[in-house]
Amino acid sequence: YILYREKRTNIRDARSEMLDAVSTILTETSRENANVGNSPSAKVLQISEVASKEFYLKRSLPEKIAEAHQNGDFYIHDLAWYGKTMTCLQIPLSELMEKGFNNGHGYIRPPKGVKTAAALAAIILQSNQNDQHGGQSYAYFDRDMGIFVEKEYERQKRMIKESLENAGVVITDEQLENLVESRVQDEVYQAMEGFIYNLNTMHSRAGAQVPFSSINIGTDTSRGGRMIAVNLLKAYAKGLGKGEAPIFPNICFKVKDGINYEPEDPNYDLFKLSMEVACKRLFPNFSFQDSSFNSPYDEDIAYMGCRTRVIGNVNGPEMTEKRGNLSFTTINLPRLGIKAEKNLSVFWNSLDEIFDKIVEQLLHRYDIQKNLKVKDFPFLMGQKLYLGSEEMENGDKIEEAIKHGTLSIGFIGLAETLIALTGKHHGESSESQALGLSIISHLRRRCDEASEKYSLNFSLLATPAEGLSGKFTSKDKKVFGIIPGITDKDWR
Repeated sequence: YILYREKRTNIRDARSEMLDAVSTILTETSRENANVGNSPSAKVLQISEVASKEFYLKRSLPEKIAEAHQNGDFYIHDLAWYGKTMTCLQIPLSELMEKGFNNGHGYIRPPKGVKTAAALAAIILQSNQNDQHGGQSYAYFDRDMGIFVEKEYERQKRMIKESLENAGVVITDEQLENLVESRVQDEVYQAMEGFIYNLNTMHSRAGAQVPFSSINIGTDTSRGGRMIAVNLLKAYAKGLGKGEAPIFPNICFKVKDGINYEPEDPNYDLFKLSMEVACKRLFPNFSFQDSSFNSPYDEDIAYMGCRTRVIGNVNGPEMTEKRGNLSFTTINLPRLGIKAEKNLSVFWNSLDEIFDKIVEQLLHRYDIQKNLKVKDFPFLMGQKLYLGSEEMENGDKIEEAIKHGTLSIGFIGLAETLIALTGKHHGESSESQALGLSIISHLRRRCDEASEKYSLNFSLLATPAEGLSGKFTSKDKKVFGIIPGITDKDWR
């Protein structure tokens, strides 16, 4: 009877907490995710997420995992979507542009001009966002869109010649080429401007959120690819209608020796332009292709604005496109540092314990995800966007595809952790710097061990904190009080 009463009390408490959260949302939407507005549909979305979180915490997750999340030992990202979908994808843009696609309301044929291609590129991001809870990205946007610049040259040349012939006007070949060049440049700029406008206004998820989009550019040296990159950067620098900084896309500029890194490189002018734009807009981010962790691979490595990088694969080809992160969970590193009380042996043991618990949680989530079916993802799997989904039918489970994705473990607050352990962060002490590197290297090794043990791709990332930074700090203040350099601010 005592156990029964305790269970009933827990149910009542959960309902009360959920209704309090709903009441708060009805007043104003939470801005934990800066990409969510305050519209009626946004409120409905967040209310449904509150109910979904409660379901997974109370009915699905093992009790010790749910408690660790609620206590703030670690954080399960996108908990409301726990068993419904996966996080993100590097979308194979060239495939969709070449063969066309169906987003549920009819077949969209391949585009013939650069403006139409840019509009469809935005629609593809929006369509796939409705099947996933995380980021949507193009790994080779300049290369894939450059094809349509060349088509635009042909189209403009044909149109201008016809117009001149109909008007009885005769011009030289050089004058014709100059006219074509001018028109194409204008069309490409307008296409990129429209693309940016669309990504900042075109909502998905019941009208509550624009697609979380990332675009990789920088290494295509073709005439068309370069023109796409230049005009995308110029349009991004100009901003929206009144000069506002665009929220999306997150632009990732790929830096590579022999391509754009040195003054003699063919795309060095693009690298310079990207830095000028970054000084004004804080984007692009820069990904260095010649770094020790990228150079071993045979292709350019693309990123997402949330720091996700997908390339290694224990279950198939090592490639960027058609793969993404399945889910991720973040360790509250400073809490481990505080509880260790400067005893490194205690810290290392507790770090391994929390790592093992997160692996257990990620595998629990994967076991749910892998049993979802193709029909649950009409665009993502229906259009064969995920590696391994090419031969799947509607009723098939998706495990053969998503085994190529990644299960990620994030970390946050390394500087505060080092202060807790040594009294100084990595910028104040070479010993702390070395310890910080050891902590991250250890987590990386543990991910590699988990990959080998479970034949799944475990990866490590520095968490894009957003609202989590404040959540962890708030919980740790309540438990440990104000600790200088660790819990004495509202974020970490």
